Amino acid sequence: MCLIFFVFRYPGQLVAEYLARNYGTTNPEFKWAIGGRSTEKLNALKETLSEIDPMAKDLPVVTGDSADAASMAALAARTEVVLTTVGPYQKYGNELVAACVEAGIKYCDLTGETYWIQDNVERHHEQAAATGARIVHCCGFDSVPSEMGTLLLAEHMKRVHGGSLEEVANVLVDASGGVSGGTIASLLGQLDVLRGLSREEAARRSGSYMLNPAGDRPEGAAGWDTGDGGFGYNRELGAWTAPFVMAAINAKVVRRSNALLGNYYGAPFCYGEFTGTGGGAAGLLGAAGATLATGLAGPLLYFPATRGLLQRYLPQPGEGPTKEARDNGYFVFNLVGKGKTEAGAPVTLRAEVGSREGDGGYKETAKMLAESALCLALADLPPRAGVLTPASAMGLELVKRLNKANMFFSVTEDSLAPESIISKSLGPGLLGKKPNGAEEEEKAPSSDLIRGGEKK
Repeated sequence: MCLIFFVFRYPGQLVAEYLARNYGTTNPEFKWAIGGRSTEKLNALKETLSEIDPMAKDLPVVTGDSADAASMAALAARTEVVLTTVGPYQKYGNELVAACVEAGIKYCDLTGETYWIQDNVERHHEQAAATGARIVHCCGFDSVPSEMGTLLLAEHMKRVHGGSLEEVANVLVDASGGVSGGTIASLLGQLDVLRGLSREEAARRSGSYMLNPAGDRPEGAAGWDTGDGGFGYNRELGAWTAPFVMAAINAKVVRRSNALLGNYYGAPFCYGEFTGTGGGAAGLLGAAGATLATGLAGPLLYFPATRGLLQRYLPQPGEGPTKEARDNGYFVFNLVGKGKTEAGAPVTLRAEVGSREGDGGYKETAKMLAESALCLALADLPPRAGVLTPASAMGLELVKRLNKANMFFSVTEDSLAPESIISKSLGPGLLGKKPNGAEEEEKAPSSDLIRGGEKK
């Protein structure tokens, strides 16, 4: 098994460092190489990796130009899995995706560019399904936590209750880290695409179900499905909520997963994402302020005059948080899923997904992307091909890998008090002080608990 990690600036270096540190540069299960345009920079990366694993001096290097179709075809012909961090993807990713589709191999990336994903669905899904290629977008902070958390809720609902979900609210309740320049560049690129569309084309290419197959886009959507989540109050979590900046990406990916899995989560199924700001008056004010700021950011970044001013203060591609911020970062999502049992009785489930080992945008994204590539390479996966999502391509096999890599996942029943889904190991977070009894070992009746590398 051979994997090529097509590296670009900090994200790619972090992926390579993660792999060298956790799997070594010589591994009996798989061979891997680093790829890029500059041999000089790739050799410099090998020197860095040699400080982690001395054998990295012998790591193969593959050079290629992402804008050259022949170069990308040659790269795809010599491997079985490609992982790429070369973004913005709508600018640099087209030839590589096309080559992987033609070669019938596996591919994963970090893109959050929904218009580009939509383009790839329209251009490549049918051909990829025919060649056996698995093109898996959004394998980082957007959208792996959202995908795996929702899948866990659906699996629990099916296995324990024989029922299905009707809605899921996913709330970022705690996080520390920073925003990467690559993420900012991708978001700005989406606004550029939107600006270049006619009104009719913008309407066709937008909407909550824009990534769903053409025959599976529910009409008359209501509630969260008219957007992706925003200002409100979550009674189950006891927290006020504001828009979550990545919801515009994650929610669409989760909906595509449900469609590709034959509406496995539920039909109809409503999904929304939010930022939690805590309870009480402070939480209300925080949610109101965050909602206002988010509402202003879009127009200010859309128009060139104000965008130019704001860009002076935003991270540039390749820039991001310091190593200290990455190492000390963390993130925690709480998901509330509601549905019905096979007999029609209402059920409320809660899930928790996150990590205390690094920030979501960089360090843990490198982990999620690397483990996605290894999952595609090594796991026994369903023979599903096409332009896929993390959940539809890898399912719970990815949860298992990430769990072994110390990300945590849990599902609990509504018999627990709302606060008790927050583990004592996670700290107070944005939901306020630790719940009563948090110092004691939690007991979770009717729960599937996978946390920190062990099942309890």
